[in-house]
Amino acid sequence: MTSALDQLFGLKGRVAIVTGGASGIGLASVELLAAAGASVAVVDRDKAAAEQALGKIGGQGVALGVDVAKEAEIDAAVADVARQLGRIDILVNSAGTAIRRPAVEVTVEDWDKVIAVNMTGTFLFSRSVARTMIAKGEGGSIVQIASIMGLSGGGLYPNISYQTSKGAVVNMTRALAVEWAPQQIRVNAVAPTYVKTPFIAGLMAQPDLVQRIEAMTPLRRLAEPAEIASAVLYLASPAAAMVTGHTLLVDGGFMAQ
Repeated sequence: MTSALDQLFGLKGRVAIVTGGASGIGLASVELLAAAGASVAVVDRDKAAAEQALGKIGGQGVALGVDVAKEAEIDAAVADVARQLGRIDILVNSAGTAIRRPAVEVTVEDWDKVIAVNMTGTFLFSRSVARTMIAKGEGGSIVQIASIMGLSGGGLYPNISYQTSKGAVVNMTRALAVEWAPQQIRVNAVAPTYVKTPFIAGLMAQPDLVQRIEAMTPLRRLAEPAEIASAVLYLASPAAAMVTGHTLLVDGGFMAQ
């Protein structure tokens, strides 16, 4: 007998794609979605790392090496997942990058690199998966990984291209949610605070900076990857069936001040 919790959060028979799935928030999402019963396509630029991540969930899915800044690779990967796993029900866009430097020092090359991965790649993967979902006619859920820096112009250091790209993801989430609602494709985002992942390893190596972040956070700590993955699971699951176009802050109260 299926329990009420399984009905709300269970993903048995569902297929999920997680970009940036080999580490950090992406890996935590891979592990939790698999634990909920989903088959997971682990997508990462580093295919060997994606294969290692797939091994952590017992090979319950596929591993693919994909550069999310390249349209042809994205479309080929989505087609491959649909062919191998039979369907696509969930997409988690977790791949991301940052170049932290003052705006007056940001080159066009710097800007284009961050925008290509964080904004354009998120759109292209969403578009490709939505085409598959629409063709299948059964709807689905897309979860974008945004950031508190997509909702705030402030921070502890200059990070203009990252902030701009994540702000775009927040509004992209709203726009796609409205456009694809008739097809029952829900589009939401999670906006994390600073999370203990390799993505901020350089910041974590600076105790004074970590202390400043903790002081700016009402809960007085950084987030764990699993805490962000929990929000991803909620938005991807039947429990959030009436939620779309929403950006869920997981920030320890950072943005409430």
